[in-house]
Amino acid sequence: MAKNYESEITQFLKEYKAAHPDVEQRQLEGRARFWDKPQDPELLESFRAARVPQKPYVYQGE
Repeated sequence: MAKNYESEITQFLKEYKAAHPDVEQRQLEGRARFWDKPQDPELLESFRAARVPQKPYVYQGE
């Protein structure tokens, strides 16, 4: 593959980002809206304490 080769997808993305300079900021805002939430350490610890270990073969009867 040539050193200067860029796929059509890469070219499209570069052109799109040049035409829409705010797209990266909107991506960060979307990530923050859905994923970057503050964590409560006490709540996480209670979740871990309440976890029940899974049996090696879950379909086996007792």
